[in-house]
Amino acid sequence: MAEQDAIWALGCMSGTSMDGVDAAMVLTDGVEVFEFGATGFRPYSVADKQIIAAAQGQWPGDEGVLKAEEVVRAAHQHLISRFSGVALVGFHGQTLAHDPDGARTHQVGDGGALARAIGLPVAWDFRSQDVKAGGQGAPLAPFYHFALARRFALGGVCFLNLGGVGNLTFVDPEAKTPDQDQALLAFDTGPANALMDDFIHARTGLACDYGGAMAALGQADDTIVNGFMRHPYFDKHPPKSLDRNEFIGLVDAVKHLSDVDGLATLAAASVASITRAITELPRQPVKVLVCGGGRKNTHLMALLRQDLPMPVEDIDKAGMDGDMLEAQAFAYLAVRVKNRQSLSAPGTTGAPKPMSGGRISQPR
Repeated sequence: MAEQDAIWALGCMSGTSMDGVDAAMVLTDGVEVFEFGATGFRPYSVADKQIIAAAQGQWPGDEGVLKAEEVVRAAHQHLISRFSGVALVGFHGQTLAHDPDGARTHQVGDGGALARAIGLPVAWDFRSQDVKAGGQGAPLAPFYHFALARRFALGGVCFLNLGGVGNLTFVDPEAKTPDQDQALLAFDTGPANALMDDFIHARTGLACDYGGAMAALGQADDTIVNGFMRHPYFDKHPPKSLDRNEFIGLVDAVKHLSDVDGLATLAAASVASITRAITELPRQPVKVLVCGGGRKNTHLMALLRQDLPMPVEDIDKAGMDGDMLEAQAFAYLAVRVKNRQSLSAPGTTGAPKPMSGGRISQPR
């Protein structure tokens, strides 16, 4: 394939932080990334967040799922209407529950209904085929990370996404394709922003600890952090993935702490899980490029720079958009769905072989 085969795809992402919908356009043939296009964000209202939060952990047919689906579809429809020149939409939906060990995952959002509403073809349901085959179904951004590493000539780097949950991708600079054996190793590291956001919102009503300012004033409880790191998840070999609520015990453990000490402890736990994850990589990366909202938490970034043995850099400084990387990834993956290319591999989700997947709904 080449640039003449490329199309403008619009990727949409509603992540575990549940703050809203990101959307970003990418010109791609599903192999190379040729141009980055317009981006946008549509925040969820307080009422929207409450409806989605109430449906967390629910499966199709459970109470509250239909309301959450309506909120998610309406938000996407509103945001997509701002864009023009779109040939294909990548629609991830909103993850409500993730149980790969039980061979199931639930991203609420009907791509067929969205396609009819916006009058454009929609690629969606990216994860279920991987999970049915025995994979974790997550993370899915690594194939896009591979394309970025090629575009920006990055050798031996690690992408670290700090969304609600943390995940990382190690890219072998010598690999030719993302589904080549050992080209990528990717997995969820542990909690990133979700538990800190939930904690401070419950205490103060704030959406988050802006810039990590409150956490920087606190003292982490090392006993709680050490207990957290004994969770069985950290003894599993990657690839592996998490549900947003996997570490609910950590939330209970910090309930007795002050606001600042609770946040400091949750931040320290996130960094401890990332530090542990780095030791699972096949070799030490030359640098860690951080994307997602967590890179704006100055305290979290300072802890990472203190505890990791390699440079830790905001991905924006490398010429990429750290806010829109995951939305861009689903634009890229949408084109791969269209072309019937693989979306995952044994090194990214633990699937038994490189897996294609997803489905495309037409607007008619």
